[in-house]
Amino acid sequence: MAPHATTPPPAAHSNPPNPITVIASSRAVVAGRLTEATIVISNTTGKITSVFHSVLPPNDFPEGTPYTDYSPYILLPGLVDAHVHLNEPGRTEWEGFWTGTRAAAFGGVTTVVDMPLNAIPPTTTVENLKIKVDAAKGKCWVDVGFYGGIVPGNANELQELVREGVRGFKGFLIDSGVEEFPAVTSTDIEKALTALKDSPTTLMFHAEIIPPITASVGDDVQRALPPLAPSGPLTAYSTFLDSRPPSFETYAIAEIISLAHLAPDLKLHIVHLSAIEAIPLLREARSKGIKITAETCFHYLTLAAESIKEGDTRHKCCPPIRSQSNQDGLWEELLQDQTNGVIKTVVSDHSPCTPNIKLLPTHLAPKKESKRKAGHSHDCDSCESSEGEEEGPEEKGDFFSAWGGISSVGLGLPILWTEGLKRDEKFSVEEIVRWCCKNTAKQVGLERSKGDLGVGFDADIVVFDDTAEFIVEPSTMLFRNKVSPYQDKTLKGVVRETWLRGERIFTRENGFVGKAGPSGKLLLEPRKMSK
Repeated sequence: MAPHATTPPPAAHSNPPNPITVIASSRAVVAGRLTEATIVISNTTGKITSVFHSVLPPNDFPEGTPYTDYSPYILLPGLVDAHVHLNEPGRTEWEGFWTGTRAAAFGGVTTVVDMPLNAIPPTTTVENLKIKVDAAKGKCWVDVGFYGGIVPGNANELQELVREGVRGFKGFLIDSGVEEFPAVTSTDIEKALTALKDSPTTLMFHAEIIPPITASVGDDVQRALPPLAPSGPLTAYSTFLDSRPPSFETYAIAEIISLAHLAPDLKLHIVHLSAIEAIPLLREARSKGIKITAETCFHYLTLAAESIKEGDTRHKCCPPIRSQSNQDGLWEELLQDQTNGVIKTVVSDHSPCTPNIKLLPTHLAPKKESKRKAGHSHDCDSCESSEGEEEGPEEKGDFFSAWGGISSVGLGLPILWTEGLKRDEKFSVEEIVRWCCKNTAKQVGLERSKGDLGVGFDADIVVFDDTAEFIVEPSTMLFRNKVSPYQDKTLKGVVRETWLRGERIFTRENGFVGKAGPSGKLLLEPRKMSK
């Protein structure tokens, strides 16, 4: 066993008593490769100043230097979850900055990027961004960036949002499920492409469009009326899956590709890709020089339609979780070499809500719990009861009436590690670092400071025990509402410690370290042009 970290985090001094902290391990992922490493961290800047590809002894450093050898645990860069709905302000009972970022830190995620919905107001104007930023101040346990939204009529706001520091933009080609964030038409997309064509940003799309298929569902994304002739009971997942075929995604992606010529230098991105049928479209577009990539999610890589039980609406999301063979196809694409693969990143799409609007059957509904349980060490505004409003008249277990969204922020590293090892005992954590650290940082313009253990990078570090296991239960789901399809699953891989910019902020043994409270930064420095 590796020695436990016993050195307390550096105290806040204007002149730190020790200018550096040193951590080492026989296994660390540095520059994308597993190697021995000794990492030197500046206690002044919180950045990595040196990396040695061997485990140096403590006496190689000045006397009194804080030093920990974590061997045989693996040192990883902090994960960058580039798709999270924190929902504050406006729907803070669903999730908030305090709870969502604590959940992230618990799982080794040191940077999250917040989606422009489902907060009220949505991040579609500069004024609304400032409201969001004010709501986040003092509540973030990890670093947080923000996306802007593309909605009808806000094209004139987009350039200023870039200057204010948003990491990218997201629009829906189908009803988003919330009235304050309407879907865009082709005309709106054209205006957004024109406005952003020379900007250092990424334009992202929820790529679903209703194709001309009479058996398909209505156009509401999160809650929807069933088809006129559903293929089975509304509590059967197969009925819901039948109503959202892969053509929803392929039609939308084809539409986006058809407009890409309006902004040939602008980076385009498909969020939460689920259907493997879309991969050839994306590959062909990239072969023609279109700068388009895609992400997929933990749930599409680990959950399969065949295993979803009747009424278990914890699994509802849009696009839907598809078949086991579809999941296999996503893995095959992800494991392509870095040049040819079109799916570059894996994210949580953490999209929580209060339990009541999930319409769970009684035997699946979360039990009421004390505010002080599930990793909360104190009371705060963001840790209120998660019961939500009274339930409506909809049938419990109805996949069409239930709100869609999967909760998994902070669980992604063990989820992927568990599934990867099931598929191949030689599966390497290097792949997870590529998908969830390096490439996600690049996707949001943070590749100079996040996503790697290298000189000049923020010392965002994860101490990962790749052999330990744990059961997903309320105490390991620190997000606000304990509703997740991963409940009661055994996962392999435990985050022992999480470091943010050179300070240990979380340990599995002792919880959150910072007595002064959260130290996460709001990442509002404008993006720069990159290749």
